[in-house]
Amino acid sequence: MNEQEMIALHKKIDAGVKAAVAAAIERHRKLGESIAVWQDGKVVILTADRISPISAEK
Repeated sequence: MNEQEMIALHKKIDAGVKAAVAAAIERHRKLGESIAVWQDGKVVILTADRISPISAEK
């Protein structure tokens, strides 16, 4: 696999991981479950009502 193919593969993997994370966060929000996030150097628990909805354009 050449370097261009590796870069293209990495971009596809990155996009897939981002989509999976967004879907998991949205699922937690819809089910009323909290999530843990890293914010300002600390772990913060966000309740479902504090999780921003994922926009359709992402």
